Formats: sequence, structure tokens, C-alpha cells
Amino acid sequence: MGCTREDFIRWLPGAARHAPMRIFADKALVRAGEATIEISFTRASPRRIALVSMPVLKVAFRFSGADADMYREFMAYFDLYTKRGGG
Repeated sequence: MGCTREDFIRWLPGAARHAPMRIFADKALVRAGEATIEISFTRASPRRIALVSMPVLKVAFRFSGADADMYREFMAYFDLYTKRGGG
């Protein structure tokens, strides 16, 4: 994702529809109904184009207890919520 760790943590509650969550140093555990979503995030090297530099955060999701519909719904909303600048 093209954001800083701080941006991501600020967006996370809204992107997860304010589901109960715990945030650790490089991981968040989100409780969405019966499902648990583990979201891990680590800083990566920034993307550079000429003099422009954009932060990069590698983000991975692990779902447990979620069916395919719940997975698709969560990811669609998360993606829409975190898009910036017209996506």
C-alpha cells in the first residue's frame, strides 16, 4: 500500500467498520462477527519516480472462521475505504 504505518493505523478502524481490534507493533487482530482477521504490515523501501518518493507498506491478511462471502465483503470495503486519490 502507498502509505506510512501511521496512516495505515489511523485508517484501520474505519476500514474494518469499527470492528473490535487489537493493534500490536506490526500486526492487528480484527474480530468481524465469527471471523478473525490477522493483518500484518511492514515498511518497505519507498517507490521513487524522479524526485517523487512515495511510502510503501507491505500488508498481508489472514482470515480464519470466514466464509468466501465474508472474505469478499470485508476486502471490498477495506479496499474502497483505503483508496486515496481516485484509486
